[in-house]
Amino acid sequence: MSPLLELLARASSGRFNPYHYVPTEWICLAFVTLFTISTVLHLAQSIRYRIWWLLPTAFFSGLLEILGWSARLWSSFNPTLLLPFEIQVIGTIIGPTPLIAADFMILGRIINRLGTRYSRLSPKWYSIIFCSCDIISLSVQGFGGTVASLAVGRGESPEHGAHIMLGGIIFQMATISIYILLAAEFFLRFFTDKPLGGREAVYHSLNAGRGRGEVDKKMRIMIGALSFNTTCLLIRAIYRTIELLDGFSGPIISTERYFNVLDGGMITLAIFTLNFAHPGIFLVPQDKVDSDIELKLKEAGLLYYRL
Repeated sequence: MSPLLELLARASSGRFNPYHYVPTEWICLAFVTLFTISTVLHLAQSIRYRIWWLLPTAFFSGLLEILGWSARLWSSFNPTLLLPFEIQVIGTIIGPTPLIAADFMILGRIINRLGTRYSRLSPKWYSIIFCSCDIISLSVQGFGGTVASLAVGRGESPEHGAHIMLGGIIFQMATISIYILLAAEFFLRFFTDKPLGGREAVYHSLNAGRGRGEVDKKMRIMIGALSFNTTCLLIRAIYRTIELLDGFSGPIISTERYFNVLDGGMITLAIFTLNFAHPGIFLVPQDKVDSDIELKLKEAGLLYYRL
């Protein structure tokens, strides 16, 4: 009997376990607890520091992770029940995507503080381009997860949905990679004081010759936290790409510890990083700290004047 026919036979007999293992109860409970703590903290911190864009990004990501891991906790009591499996597929596949958008927003604000003349994209276009890519990735992964979950529920092969999810993950990984390259170029240009051509004269004329922002202790912590956060999210994206390439019945997706460490563990580290190195503390919101230079640039219509 072929693997697919065997899969369908087990599904129809009620013995089918779509995980190929039983999720460990205490691990699922630990992740639900950790994500709940982080999500509540993000809500409180967003209100405390009035950083509202963290609500549809880090906070929403936490809610999705709570949903996904709660479903896995449910499955730890009955792994053959398909509803929690379907919920966790969607919750954990799209959960990190809003968190990635938070990284895009943070980098834009760092660029605004340190100097837009060192960046190939303006902060405005970082938000527009990369957040748009994030929405596309979220939509594709969510659609693929839904297709795969419904297929499992009907006793059919989930591979079509897995391929759609894979496309969304690969697109997300490519977006993160381009974002990392642009961020690396910005920091390299900033620390070597090599602005992009055409921006230096304008910036200096409005900035009385200062020409660049200051990297103080808080800014160094914020940059380090952003780098660590992005690395965790990239590791997770690489893992999910390899996992889906291996198929829904492959050894990677069938091994719980890989998922716990490379998905749950990486997202836990990433989301808590923004609790401890919160932009409200280490990167004061722009609407509260617009410097005279930034105000002059805005008044002159030059802060976001080009890609």
